[in-house]
Amino acid sequence: MPTELRSRIHTPYTGRLDLPPGFKEVPLREAGDAFGHAEKIAAKEGAGTLVWVRRFDVVEFAVVLEPEEPLAAARRSFYVAMCALFDALASHAPPEKNLCFVWPDAMLVDGGLVAGTRLGWPARADEKSPPRWLVFGAMVRSAIMGGAEPGTRPAAASLEEEGFGELGSGRLVETFARHLLTWTDAWQQEGYRPVFEHYLERLPVDEPVERSIDGFGNLLTRRKGKLDTTKRPLVSALAERDWYDAESRGLKL
Repeated sequence: MPTELRSRIHTPYTGRLDLPPGFKEVPLREAGDAFGHAEKIAAKEGAGTLVWVRRFDVVEFAVVLEPEEPLAAARRSFYVAMCALFDALASHAPPEKNLCFVWPDAMLVDGGLVAGTRLGWPARADEKSPPRWLVFGAMVRSAIMGGAEPGTRPAAASLEEEGFGELGSGRLVETFARHLLTWTDAWQQEGYRPVFEHYLERLPVDEPVERSIDGFGNLLTRRKGKLDTTKRPLVSALAERDWYDAESRGLKL
């Protein structure tokens, strides 16, 4: 790793975030857990609370949401946040980069895993009532530590190796917050249709299938020309967190 790059990675973002109105910053030190902390304070601090961790290798943050729909339907707001994260990364990406989703909770850059997300809600919450809160959490790999040469881990990608320039953790979180407001406004004005369309268009297409998302956030797929539809439940897919590596407390390599 070049000296100037190593220096930049190990220089923490020390300023306060420049967040849009309605957001409240809660910074944590490197050892903090943004998602876990956001869940703990969600009921007290309310919607717009944005917790972020000043890590060097991963951009880690979580935001509190307060949907007015019953929980079973409110989980669809997960896709609102996913679209915001995609657009935040795309706005800083080199023009030739290929960004896509892996349903439901991961993102790739040129085929390498760069981001993973999750969604939390209160334990024992009633599916038929609005939850007191939801928490959307994200981890975006900013650098691959350990001295690995670029290209030696094709299943993994990082912002540094993929040419995202001077994009730091604070700037990415700020950009995400602005795009979250934009997508929230689109959802409130037009419903979930534009959100689902934006998300589905950014899934890899490797076979002739038609995809849609139902009223509970589940993914429906149907092979073109066929009648049978396959449903993939959102809740069980989110629980798997295939992108997460517990040992490193980050994304899998």
